[in-house]
Amino acid sequence: MPEYPDTRDPLLTVCVRTLGCKVNRAESEGVAASLVGRGVNLVDEEDASVVIVNTCTVTGQADKKARKAVRHALSSRQMPVVVVTGCLAALDAEGLEALGDRVVVEADREQVALRVAAILGAPDSAVRPIQRSGEGFRVRAAVKVEDGCDSFCAYCIVPFARGAPRSVGLDEVLDEVARLSASGTPEVVLTGINIGKYDSDGVGLPGLIEAVAATGVRRVRISSIEPLDITSELLAVLATNPQVCPHLHVPLQSGSDAVLDAMGRGYGAAEYVAKIEAARDAIPDVAITTDVMVGFPGETDRDHEATCSLVAEVRFSRLHVFRYSRRASTRAASMPLQVPPSVSARRAAQLRAEDVRLRSAGAAARLGQEAEVLVEEITSGADEATATGTTGDYLRVRLDATGLSPGNLVRVRLGHETSGVLFAERV
Repeated sequence: MPEYPDTRDPLLTVCVRTLGCKVNRAESEGVAASLVGRGVNLVDEEDASVVIVNTCTVTGQADKKARKAVRHALSSRQMPVVVVTGCLAALDAEGLEALGDRVVVEADREQVALRVAAILGAPDSAVRPIQRSGEGFRVRAAVKVEDGCDSFCAYCIVPFARGAPRSVGLDEVLDEVARLSASGTPEVVLTGINIGKYDSDGVGLPGLIEAVAATGVRRVRISSIEPLDITSELLAVLATNPQVCPHLHVPLQSGSDAVLDAMGRGYGAAEYVAKIEAARDAIPDVAITTDVMVGFPGETDRDHEATCSLVAEVRFSRLHVFRYSRRASTRAASMPLQVPPSVSARRAAQLRAEDVRLRSAGAAARLGQEAEVLVEEITSGADEATATGTTGDYLRVRLDATGLSPGNLVRVRLGHETSGVLFAERV
């Protein structure tokens, strides 16, 4: 890559704080890249003139974390302007502005970089080529290909915050992936709020994945996909393109047909299992991870037992377990039989224990096998440096870091597992 003069002004300093999903991460990285191109320095929060907080509002706890992040930024020694964006900004701008007179809410994600540049007095257009590698960006880059959702599941506030589905044009996605690959990024994660809705002039998700794989990027991963969007066409593309990671995150939410129907998920437990079996038939080594919700209104002990049984049957690689959060404006907020928090906590703890068991069992099954690891981080210890990375099927791995750098892809032999991390040796 050619060298460019560093035209950044040391007085133009910004910190970007990201809460929530991979889509938020992709949006934050885009904002940061745009600001770097305008001569802005990315720094720690304590040194920033502007702190950008990209918020999440998927649960009540997410709201609390967002407000806490804003208050923390306001207390920084530089007395920064705090620019708040993201889903909570779209739903509660007035509440966020009330947190302090240095809070600026910009709900339009496309305008955040321009708004910050104006606050800083930075150029309103790029003064050098914008790159999304180096400059603190990750070796695994999230590429936003879709935004919005119109499913309106009974518990979900996201359609109110994000709006209707809309897709990034295929050419724009391919240009972004090509830039990332050329600048050394080895893995891209295609992400969206409802990625199965992708449609660019008739090109759907399977065509998008095939086109991205053809760019030559070393690894392609797709983010969360709804069960009903797992089609034979999609599975054929995943199975025949070796760059695509053998990993699918397929939200379950519940193993009870009654609860799934009340949620408005559009599928039953048997249909979900059939989709996973089809994925494993097409891609025998695929890892399946999932989201499970506990405590949805009306969920009984029998419903919870059905979820536990289905989780054991499917043998997920990893569970993300979360408790139902009552969100105003959603259908579930006014449903009767709200589950007591103590019951939700007990059910969540049971499933999290099952998650630990499933991870250990999966690690034991992989003992002695070879895998390719993307090195993401190098840490120095008292005796040696350690590399941490991720396999294609989303296992966390540690190994000796001698001769390695972030972004390297290395072959390893997998060893024992401790606290969800596998230790490995280079092949």
